[in-house]
Amino acid sequence: MSTIIAGHFQTQDEADAAAQALAQAGFAQDRLSTFYLSQAGQHDMTPIGGDNLHSPGAKETPVGVVQGGATGGAIGAIVGAATAPVTGPAGPIVGGLVGAHVGSLFSFSKMKDAGEHEEGGRAPVEQRKAGMLVAVAFDDAAVESRAVDVFRQLGAVQIERARGNIVDGDWADFDASQPPDIIH
Repeated sequence: MSTIIAGHFQTQDEADAAAQALAQAGFAQDRLSTFYLSQAGQHDMTPIGGDNLHSPGAKETPVGVVQGGATGGAIGAIVGAATAPVTGPAGPIVGGLVGAHVGSLFSFSKMKDAGEHEEGGRAPVEQRKAGMLVAVAFDDAAVESRAVDVFRQLGAVQIERARGNIVDGDWADFDASQPPDIIH
């Protein structure tokens, strides 16, 4: 594995200029990789798309739906039974269905707000910014500052350090779901 320094840019033209500047600074073309990085959650890493099979903030929602539906259904059936002389035999059925629906909405209270920590969960990690990513791999630690300087001079939005392999212009082991090591 090599050290990889990657710079984030907003436009294709900026990314192309960065790749050209890195090549002029002596970095090998086949150890450069340029690609578009989607925003967090849209990396198409699961069979159904996205980054996760389940919404991280909604893991308690199924329990809330069952609890709310059962409670609401029972209360609705009781209210429907009490109004049966007016509503007829359909009163308890309709009351139970309406109560179950309203009660199931209770599940929304089980969802987490954006940025709220899960109990026992990890603190939120810094996400990569969407846009063009230009990465350069090298094995000599002495050239890292040269790569960082090129990205800084060209106005990279973020600069990160990673370990991995860039082969023939492809960052083969890049994983967008892993938190970045932002250095600038």
